[in-house]
Amino acid sequence: MDAIQSSPLLSLDRITRVYRVGSEVVRALDGVSFGVARGEWLAVVGQSGSGKSTLMNILGCLDTPSSGTYRINGRDVQGLQDDELSDLRNKEIGFVFQTFQLLSRATALANVELPLVYRGVARRERRQAAEEALRAVGLADRMHHRPNELSGGQRQRVAVARALVGEPSLLLADEPTGNLDSNTGEEIIRLFAELHQRGHTIVLVTHEPRLAARCPRAVRLMDGRVVADGPGREVAMLGIAQAVPA
Repeated sequence: MDAIQSSPLLSLDRITRVYRVGSEVVRALDGVSFGVARGEWLAVVGQSGSGKSTLMNILGCLDTPSSGTYRINGRDVQGLQDDELSDLRNKEIGFVFQTFQLLSRATALANVELPLVYRGVARRERRQAAEEALRAVGLADRMHHRPNELSGGQRQRVAVARALVGEPSLLLADEPTGNLDSNTGEEIIRLFAELHQRGHTIVLVTHEPRLAARCPRAVRLMDGRVVADGPGREVAMLGIAQAVPA
């Protein structure tokens, strides 16, 4: 096995992110280190203010660390210019958001095609890829429906298809069940489980222990630091125990 295949897909080494708010210095991340293997399904879990949103922005190349090293697919993001970060995001990362982020006047098919439009992929090729992605998430019969003609779960499946269409290295999901009822949320988690079984690398960012418990591995953040890293159920139960008053 060559070095690229055997190395982690994501590698964070002593990552910090410092903000200045007036005269105050806020350390949103304070020495975060962990790796994510190719094909792994990891939850990043923590309460509001734990640093998980800041970490998600760094993992998604929407922001860069104040110090430390973050590599994705062997590439160090530190020092990259905005256009280089944009190119890296487009090629390496598929995003799934809580609010779906779909174009309301476009069909499911057109929404899924969008990342390939930005890549300059020919129309016939991107149409075929989008159709395949929608079939992969169980929406073969909803390709020509607009978001207002779809249920919440179907809209999130469109968002997952859009994230997958460019064959990214990483699927990064931010509270993907946050706008869904419990039954529909369960359907989406089962979809992530299926994608994991197919070999996709998934990082799911959530404040919900029950979602972290569904992942094979979880990292818990508190005050910008990693306080637990292990099997998802064990890390999730730690969070539940901390939330229960003595």
